[in-house]
Amino acid sequence: VQLQASGGGLVQAGGSLRLSCAASGRAFSTYVMGWFRQAPGKEREFVAVINWSGGSTYYADSVKGRFTISRDNAKNTVYLQMNSLKPEDTAVYYCASKDSRRVWLQIDPSVYDYWGQGTLVTVSS
Repeated sequence: VQLQASGGGLVQAGGSLRLSCAASGRAFSTYVMGWFRQAPGKEREFVAVINWSGGSTYYADSVKGRFTISRDNAKNTVYLQMNSLKPEDTAVYYCASKDSRRVWLQIDPSVYDYWGQGTLVTVSS
């Protein structure tokens, strides 16, 4: 599986961005998809995860109510809509996939199988 993240950029506080992550391969609908981020000098942290069908999602407390994860299995793409952005959201954002047929709520980055290259989001104050 190859993942290609895009959509990052520079935005003012309070603004919005939508990240996309396009996946190769035919088994996209069997993968749990997650978004993570890493700010300078910090460890990679969980942002959001979505189950195989898109019917279940889970968010980090820091983004709950502001970010929305979704997926389009027909397009092999997962999205992260980010609203009400804050300077503390500045980070490189990564999408990741995990081939998990049982448990979809995976927030530990070490269990994910494949990673995108990351896309930089910078929020100015």
